[in-house]
Amino acid sequence: MPEIVPVELRNQLEARKAELNQRIARIKADIARGLDADSKEQATQLENKEVLDALANEATDELAKVNAALQRMQNGTYGICTGCGKAIDSRRLAVRPYSSKCISCAA
Repeated sequence: MPEIVPVELRNQLEARKAELNQRIARIKADIARGLDADSKEQATQLENKEVLDALANEATDELAKVNAALQRMQNGTYGICTGCGKAIDSRRLAVRPYSSKCISCAA
């Protein structure tokens, strides 16, 4: 079992979830803004939108991992490797509380 109290981990994951949801909303708002009339400025804006899109994808992926970890907590399977079924080292969970696999299976 992890050394960190599950309530603390749940709070940490819930805070990260809220942060990611806010980040995704801000990125989507930036992406939704219209383009400038100046064609040179449009090129820069399009490049920026590509970067923002990549950042949104990364945040969405992490959010899915956080949600899955919260679901595992609810199901009582949190801290158990989805690969081999053994306990995930508490040090790994302290660093990456949404980890679903032990270090061996993740490698």
